[in-house]
Amino acid sequence: MIRSGIQWFPGHMNKARNEIKEIMPQMDVIIEVLDARIPYSSENPMVATLREGKPVIKILNKADLADPKMTQAWKDYFEQENGVKAIAFGNDKAAEVHRINELCKKLVPHKVGADKQIKAMIMGIPNVGKSTLINVLAGRIVAKTGNEPAVTKAQQRIKLEDGIMLYDTPGMLWPKVENENSGYRLGATGAIRDTALEYEDVASYTAEYLLHAYPELLKARYKIAELPESDWEFVEMAGKKRGCIRGGNQIDTYKMSEILINELRDGIIGRITMETPAMREEEEVMVAELRAAAEAKKAAKEEEKKQRRARARKNRR
Repeated sequence: MIRSGIQWFPGHMNKARNEIKEIMPQMDVIIEVLDARIPYSSENPMVATLREGKPVIKILNKADLADPKMTQAWKDYFEQENGVKAIAFGNDKAAEVHRINELCKKLVPHKVGADKQIKAMIMGIPNVGKSTLINVLAGRIVAKTGNEPAVTKAQQRIKLEDGIMLYDTPGMLWPKVENENSGYRLGATGAIRDTALEYEDVASYTAEYLLHAYPELLKARYKIAELPESDWEFVEMAGKKRGCIRGGNQIDTYKMSEILINELRDGIIGRITMETPAMREEEEVMVAELRAAAEAKKAAKEEEKKQRRARARKNRR
């Protein structure tokens, strides 16, 4: 199956990026909310660019849907970087939320005191559960929530306990998702509106990964004793098991694709993490190589234009 890249960057996100860049120098600490199922793909590269070396708390949210062993592996991986702390949150955020305040104070101890205030900016891509987390932090409803991306559209400030002022920002993707794999993972977990993706393409990618990484979960959920080798064979086999049949006794692969993606998002298949730290390392190299190739191609075109202009000037003399 041919897979097309996924891109989605509404105008309000571009506005948010400019506003964040403007107020970033005032911030003491950054709280970045990630999806524990895709810690790499839900990590906005613009945060690293904009944070200016400020300490970061990475929150692996929705950890109750993710593979616990992989969540620990990601926490250990992130904390190798200086000034970065990582914690995981599942459904029971209220019992754990005090840890965020404690970490803020540990990361910027010079801002702790009766007459001082810690300014913390909370950031995250759409639909990682940032607004729900803010409401728990604040102990009241201050942020609109919804099980779809891009609910928060504007910045707001929320006063927390322990002298912390929280600056909320809209969920923000980046203009170009260079890593095609990340595009599919973002689509699979619901970080991108469903209207911006092809269900069958995303289901194909998801099935391919799950066949390799979580075959036993697929067998148990879809009652398949012997899994096929290819992603599309699995979609068709599972579709037949689920009764996804249309006219002419054909498998309705679109309907089965919807089922697979929705059951992944809801955690019905099981606790799944769709990427590993090793995959991140490999894909970062791949993206760097693709970027270098694109830049080389662009430079070659510019050089060719220069030579054509030089020849044209020479011919006019």
